[in-house]
Order: sequence, then structure tokens, then C-alpha cells
Amino acid sequence: MPKVVIISGSPNPISRLNGIVDHIEERLVSLGLDVRFLHVASLPAEDLILARFDSPSIVEANRIVAEADAIVIASPVYKAAYTGVLKTYLDLLPQKGLEGKVILPLFIGGTIAHLLAIDYALKPVLSALYARHITAGVYAVDKQITKTEDGSFILEEELILRLNAAVAGFVEATALFAPEVAPQT
Repeated sequence: MPKVVIISGSPNPISRLNGIVDHIEERLVSLGLDVRFLHVASLPAEDLILARFDSPSIVEANRIVAEADAIVIASPVYKAAYTGVLKTYLDLLPQKGLEGKVILPLFIGGTIAHLLAIDYALKPVLSALYARHITAGVYAVDKQITKTEDGSFILEEELILRLNAAVAGFVEATALFAPEVAPQT
């Protein structure tokens, strides 16, 4: 079973980004993938800021990424790019930390004006980490996700269709490009 890690770069635990990530997780699990989460904001801030490559938390986060066949990278857009907390973590990945992995980028922003943030801000960094299989990402606008009183999220139908199409392409690419998972003995 392919292993997927969802890396959330949101510093806000109640972000609308969670609505997108929850939907993606449900789809991936329903398709038989093994999904884990890495909430970058839950890593020790001092380890991130001081670039402590040998920190047990960073070593463990990097191990989770290394063991994954595919990675979803999700972030809100701040200042026309992904969050600073996500950048500090990406800086702590090994130079070839994304080599051989299929990547699905997901961004959410306040306006459509930052639609190209995935292409212009995130993809160059992913390429520097040797990501070669970046599937078509999804950019959502805040107003496409409604947070309910119980803390759950309602996604607009158009966004759901785009997310489902992105998951289909991601799963297909994972089957094609991710290294074959060794059988358990």
C-alpha cells in the first residue's frame, strides 16, 4: 500500500485549509492509501528557527517524509507565497529529500490574485529538493470553504470536483512513479 504524508504548513490549527486537507485525506484513504500527517507548526519552533537538523523532532519528521511514496504539501498563501513555517521545515529536508516522490500541492488564499503562487513560489523549492513528479495542484479561495459552528467544513461543489480530479491524477502518478513498496515479511 503506497504511503502518503500530508504536510500542512498552516500555523493556524483552525484554518480553512483543514477543510481541504480533510477532504484529500478521506479520498486517499478511500482509495486504499496509507496516510500520515505532518503538521509543521507542531514541530518545536526553536528547532525550526535555529535549523537544528539533529533535533529528534526534525529527524523524526524527515524519517516520515523519507518513508513516504507520495507527499501532499498544503499551505495558506501569505504574502504571495507559502507560509514561513513551511519554508523553515523545507529548509531542513535533506538536499534530495523529495527525490522519487510524487507531490500534490494544495494552496488556499484570500483572493484569486495569488493563483500562480504554487508555480512561482513552491515549485522552484520542490525542484531544488529533487521533486520531479509534481502533479497538478489546487488553489482554493477562502470563500469556497465554509466553517460550521461544530468546527467542520463545507466545501463548494466546484472545489470538490477540482480536488477529486487532483487526487485521481496524484494516485495515478503515485502508481507510475513512486518506487515499488517492498512486501512485508
